[in-house]
Amino acid sequence: QNGINAHSQGGTKKGYKPEDIRSIAIVAHGGAGKTSLTEAMLFDAGVISRIGTVESGTTVTDFGTEEQKRQISISTALANLEHQGKSVFIMDVPGYADFLGEMRSSLRVADSAVMVVSAVDGVEVQTGKAWEFAEDFGVPVVFFVNKMDRDHADYARTVEDIKEQMSNKAQSFYLPIGSESNFKGLIDVLREKAYIYKGDEFDEMPVPADMKDAMNVKRGQLVESIVEEDDEMMMRYLDGEEIPLEEMWPHLRKAILSRKIFPILPGSATANIGVVQLLDVISNELPSPLESRPRPAVDGDETILVSPDPSASFSSLCFKVMVDPYVGKLSFIRVNSGTLTSDQNIYNVNRQEEERISGFKVMQGKDGKDAKELVTGMIVAIPKLQSTRVGDTLSVKGATAVFPPIKFPHPVYSVAVDAKSRADEDKLSTSMHRMMEEDPILRFEKNPETGDNVLSGMGNLHLDIVLSRVKERYGVELDVRTPEVPYRETIRKVSKAQGKHKKQTGGHGQYGDVHIEFSPLPTGEGFVFEDKIVGGAVPKQYIPAVEKGLKEALNKGVLAGFRTVDFKATLVFGSYHDVDSSEMAFKTAAHLAFKKGIAEASPVLLEPIMDVEVTVADDYLGDVMGDMNTRRGRIMGIDSMGRLQVVKAQVPMSEMFQYAIQLRSMTSGRGNFTMEFSHYDPVPEDLSKKVMARRQSSLEEE
Repeated sequence: QNGINAHSQGGTKKGYKPEDIRSIAIVAHGGAGKTSLTEAMLFDAGVISRIGTVESGTTVTDFGTEEQKRQISISTALANLEHQGKSVFIMDVPGYADFLGEMRSSLRVADSAVMVVSAVDGVEVQTGKAWEFAEDFGVPVVFFVNKMDRDHADYARTVEDIKEQMSNKAQSFYLPIGSESNFKGLIDVLREKAYIYKGDEFDEMPVPADMKDAMNVKRGQLVESIVEEDDEMMMRYLDGEEIPLEEMWPHLRKAILSRKIFPILPGSATANIGVVQLLDVISNELPSPLESRPRPAVDGDETILVSPDPSASFSSLCFKVMVDPYVGKLSFIRVNSGTLTSDQNIYNVNRQEEERISGFKVMQGKDGKDAKELVTGMIVAIPKLQSTRVGDTLSVKGATAVFPPIKFPHPVYSVAVDAKSRADEDKLSTSMHRMMEEDPILRFEKNPETGDNVLSGMGNLHLDIVLSRVKERYGVELDVRTPEVPYRETIRKVSKAQGKHKKQTGGHGQYGDVHIEFSPLPTGEGFVFEDKIVGGAVPKQYIPAVEKGLKEALNKGVLAGFRTVDFKATLVFGSYHDVDSSEMAFKTAAHLAFKKGIAEASPVLLEPIMDVEVTVADDYLGDVMGDMNTRRGRIMGIDSMGRLQVVKAQVPMSEMFQYAIQLRSMTSGRGNFTMEFSHYDPVPEDLSKKVMARRQSSLEEE
């Protein structure tokens, strides 16, 4: 048995100390080099003996079949290393828009973030998303300008980009020596030293003469930002005193923690240049869990702050669930306070259930080593928890405070899935529900009106991967198509119709006769039945059968077989036969009256209209609005949000199925949108005919 259960020899180190823990999320746009950076960090810390590559599928954190096949990260993977006596918990976070939920949940639990920016491409779309989430949660950020050894790498331009798009409080703590193929080292601005690389090794040297001036300018700016943190130090600095580095250090750490300074450093993950310097920054300058922000929680009616106190009661948040083929379910948690040993039970506050613990695993990609005790700040996986879901608070029995759930983006892309065989059909629902336990963004439901099994997620890549996993894990094969639109039908006029069902065969005949008036109702009223029979023209015992007959008939409308809504049916007259009348006969009579009466009441096709909000940069506003018009969209308003514009529109559902993919290509991935159902509207005449013709041919095929 391999997989996650592999026990490492010698158990764990002698326990973790909260003050020596660092937890970081490595975030960026897809392809900026997060996984390669994680790999180089593990190599430099001596965890692995050679650096794997994304291309060959040999990295520690891209271990899934789909990740190796596509050469991208799909889900957040954990790694762990020791550097300068600090235990660093690393989360290698996917950067593609389809996996935005992973980025949000990882930044929610991390104490700090390392934002990787490509020196070739500058700040890209998803890096902007990562920055927004880091701001939401108040996470300190370090920028690693990667790919400095590639053609067209430009450090100065990338730093400008970071300052302009993220924050002008971002500052170079290191400067690159050389660029592109001549990139060979870094200058430590504060310590006034140079590190020159030969292969993986580097030598410490004096700063090259031609770079002294640039370094002094940067150092002046940096020292000024640090001394601003302390009035007394500021006065001494203004008086021309040289402040020693060790005296500035605590103030620098405080400024980084309170997001007043964001360090930037250059490097190359694949050439392993500048990675040790990044590890130094993580170990020395980023906060431990004890210094990290308190986490808000809700206890009864009040909001409280849970301080990162190791002696307080144990509390943690489950931010990820993963199913491993060997171990089964793994629940990933971040410890927010207190300690817990593996012989205690854990209590799920959200579900008010106790869970038995089989052990804790400190993860290294897909492998885990056992830990006996959890302390504040640790990020671990717990195998085989039964009831725990993403966003649940795990504490000890008696606890009542819960951490707010993780807010995931709403799914924006849907497909209909059809099982290829009867056996697959039986397994479909179970396998999808298992996928939803792992992936809180995923939705799967049967549309009662169209009969479609609709699977919804963040985009085509997201759903492709879900379907591959369903096939790989559960052996379920599915066909994918565009979902049917749940059109409806209604009437615009009043009409009256007789439905008479009369059959005379040997023995008992059948007889039912009804006169029904059909009238339109306001939108959203559904179906109303009224009985206005006088003098027993239709006996009391048959009236429920008339209503039942109408309810059955309205599911197959007269125009195109869609459900008929928003009308009233009033039973006004009828006749019966002492022997031949039955419930069945009156039900059939109601069917006949429905078909005739609705057809004469000016029936019309209705389509679902969605409320859509598109968020884009100014540059794309015109394109997005023009595109909305081609989708029969009505623009309801435009709001400004900094450099972004939010377009609010109402658009027919039938025009929105591929929008997630099209918006991405229209805005180079810089636009995103949300969508929810608003109301039903009549379909324009010309389109109505097309829908009816399409529906006719598909019903004939069946």
